[in-house]
Amino acid sequence: MGKMTTMKVEVRFGDCDPAGIVFFPRYHRWMDAASLHFFMSFGVPPWHELERINGIIGTPMLEHHTRFFKSATYGETLEIRTEVEEWRPKVFVQKHTIHRGDDLICESRETRAFCVRDPGDRARIHAVPIPEDVLAKCR
Repeated sequence: MGKMTTMKVEVRFGDCDPAGIVFFPRYHRWMDAASLHFFMSFGVPPWHELERINGIIGTPMLEHHTRFFKSATYGETLEIRTEVEEWRPKVFVQKHTIHRGDDLICESRETRAFCVRDPGDRARIHAVPIPEDVLAKCR
């Protein structure tokens, strides 16, 4: 197994729907934050700095699959555990599991790519090989 990080999230009232259950897009927002947290925990600069260093603007999501097992509500603390399950030349598969104590709330797999802006059309982006220094820090 590779490196793993954990990130805690305190569920607030505004994270929940009228029934008091965490609204599912909140999980995706937290997992996106956990993805960046994973890289920064191992010494990769935040994306705005990395863009100045090597042009990488971030790791946009290409595919996302989530399974929910239990619900959560405000006042609870959740823990997001993040790891990379697979490194490919230009993309990686990241796994997030969200727990409340011993309870597994949900698990997700995301396929993401390291991307730069297209020099001919800065509104467009394209995937690049994963930098060796990032691999060395995060494997």
